[in-house]
Amino acid sequence: MAPRSASVNEELRRRSRDRLLRAAVELVGERGYEATTLADIADRAGAARGLVSYYFPGKRQLLQTGVHRLMHTTLEAALERPPGPVDGREALARAIDAVLGLARDRPVLMRTHMAGMLQAEGFVRCPEQQRLAAVLRATMERYGSTAVDTDYPLLRAQLMGAVFAILLPGAPMDPARLRADLFLRYGLDWEAGVPPDGDPPGGTGSVDLSDGARRGQSK
Repeated sequence: MAPRSASVNEELRRRSRDRLLRAAVELVGERGYEATTLADIADRAGAARGLVSYYFPGKRQLLQTGVHRLMHTTLEAALERPPGPVDGREALARAIDAVLGLARDRPVLMRTHMAGMLQAEGFVRCPEQQRLAAVLRATMERYGSTAVDTDYPLLRAQLMGAVFAILLPGAPMDPARLRADLFLRYGLDWEAGVPPDGDPPGGTGSVDLSDGARRGQSK
């Protein structure tokens, strides 16, 4: 049998790594962080235990990379969803809804992810995180920002704050209220993106735009 080419080996490594990332996200979402071992993740991925250590220095880094992968693939799917192509305002609405949707639909996973970033290891920089950053940054450019270096970090901070507020044990905030606040900040129509059922908080049928939000609408 002829040896595999370098490109074939690279594709096999990519698939193995992706299976490990998916398995980590699935198991932590099902069982929680402490109840999930690296051996469990390898078993779910159908990989040898040593392969986990080959790709990742530890469970925390593996999970954070997996969540960043989930976030950017979810964002990309939302932005590419028909009908399209979409304008910058619809793109930003879809991005906000995608991130808030992950907090709402996968609370154990996202709460673990947020808690991990506050641990000693802190924030893990990896290709998956960089791709997530690139998608969000491109969305701000598409929205019409003329100061992306300032506006992108602000959007990222606002989204992280909203996710924390949704997941706060004992005092969670309503995702619809947080969505309304973000849409107000950026002058987005409530009906854009994937609106929750019913009227916006307050029952007005639309988000009342402040002067700042109206200026954002003109972008």
